[in-house]
Amino acid sequence: MSGVTLVVEDANWRRRRGIQTRLKQAAQAAARAVKLKGEVTILLAGDKRLAVLNRDFRGKDKPTNVLSFPGSGGIGGDIAIAYGVTQAEAKAAAKTFADHAIHLAVHGVLHLAGYDHERPKDAKVMEPLEVKILKRLGIADPYAAMPQ
Repeated sequence: MSGVTLVVEDANWRRRRGIQTRLKQAAQAAARAVKLKGEVTILLAGDKRLAVLNRDFRGKDKPTNVLSFPGSGGIGGDIAIAYGVTQAEAKAAAKTFADHAIHLAVHGVLHLAGYDHERPKDAKVMEPLEVKILKRLGIADPYAAMPQ
């Protein structure tokens, strides 16, 4: 893999100390794990931007946490992550913002490499791979049941 470029569009991302470095490292680790070749660009945006992208590319008129746009021939691609959705999901799941954002970056890279989770049999392949990569990064299994 050649590299990861971050594009910060929403200023809220800049207020999170160290998040850009950690996201870049996480994306690189995920790309190495799945042998993804090419450049990856991660857009750190706001919810409005993700809502527009989600509407334009998936026909869903609402913000989402992460979108992936694979490059041609399975080489690299682009990922967009929404700040507000990420923050709300992290809070709801009692996770740190950083851990959840890193999970979304890893998740996005796996989509670039062709992994999917829409069907249960595909999720059984993708999710354990995410967990393995996140564990190497010191992040707990995001799919484990939350303690009651």
